[in-house]
Amino acid sequence: MHLYEFQAKELLARSGIAVPRGKVVDSGSAAEAAARELGCRRFAVKAQILGGDRAAHGGVVLASSPAEVRAAAEALIGRRLVTSQTGPRGSVVKLVYVEEAIEDARHLYAAVALDRAIGRIVLLASDRGGDDIEQRAARDHALIRRAVLTIASSTVSGDFDGMARHIGLAGAAAETAANLLRALADTFVRLDALVLEVNPLALEADGRLTALDAKLAIDDNALHRQPGLAQLRDYLEGEERGPAEQEAQRHHINYLRMEGSVGMVVNGAGLALATLDLICDAGGTPANFMDIRTTATSLDIAHGLRMILANRNARSVLVNIHGGGMQRCDTVAEGIGIAMRKAERRLPLVICMAGNNADFARTVLANTGVRHIACKDAWEAAQTAVRLAAGEAH
Repeated sequence: MHLYEFQAKELLARSGIAVPRGKVVDSGSAAEAAARELGCRRFAVKAQILGGDRAAHGGVVLASSPAEVRAAAEALIGRRLVTSQTGPRGSVVKLVYVEEAIEDARHLYAAVALDRAIGRIVLLASDRGGDDIEQRAARDHALIRRAVLTIASSTVSGDFDGMARHIGLAGAAAETAANLLRALADTFVRLDALVLEVNPLALEADGRLTALDAKLAIDDNALHRQPGLAQLRDYLEGEERGPAEQEAQRHHINYLRMEGSVGMVVNGAGLALATLDLICDAGGTPANFMDIRTTATSLDIAHGLRMILANRNARSVLVNIHGGGMQRCDTVAEGIGIAMRKAERRLPLVICMAGNNADFARTVLANTGVRHIACKDAWEAAQTAVRLAAGEAH
């Protein structure tokens, strides 16, 4: 679960980490009022989306007066912001964060993350934070220093002092930085986080360290230990989902529209991700992500297929079902039959089914007269669906 910047900063502040004074608003008038309340010399008006790289794409605007803050907020709210981290569809800005701008500062970088390759938590830091750090780090592997952290009885230990020295600090500033890095690590563990990133981390002239931006992702599997954060999940998902995605949720389907031409109907998130990869490996582009939950009925599945048929970018549909659990293949087949009987638009349909009631599902499809191409394995099905989407004959 990814949090908005203003939510992440609130959690950092609770951990004793300094953040600029700010207020989240949803209108230009509220932004102007917030600016007057803050009473700063300069303001930063920041689009709140669940994706980074905002500044490079006009999502962060500096302002010198409450009137300028209002104008910036009105320009941002309602805009679809596309960045390198949002995908081509971008995200619609519904909220902006008005905060005190801190401009005369040295920009550092600090983060704590789960390194899945080694199964350990690592501390990351750099003396050159700010924009494009990912691209710069890809060119210069020495830019970001890593240190493995150790957890024992919920206590985090690591070379925080050495990391502070690595980012060019000494004396009192190094001690302050070491304490901040330790606080970041403690917060990461306490919140069951996957990533906690502060970039930039501002080193001001008086030696203060302030988190100018924050990125925080929480492990969904640990939300039962985080009741306060769990309450944010439905809000966040509702904010980010469009009407189609929200309607799919009501039909027990996780759905995300994409920009490709091969629609997909799949049960299980893991199988859905694998199917996305197969489509791409076969030279195609997915038109959607779809994960049919085990609670979905045949009518729910029919709704999901109709959503794909309504997507004018879709040129074929790949159905990849493995009935290994509670979701039976014949239930999916019934849903396909219901959808196709009422469909105003028909697309080439490629079906691969295995597992629970797969043979019966094939009988159901035959009895309903649904025209389709049956494939023995998912790779064959993906290749076939990609060819058909490109207009090639089977």
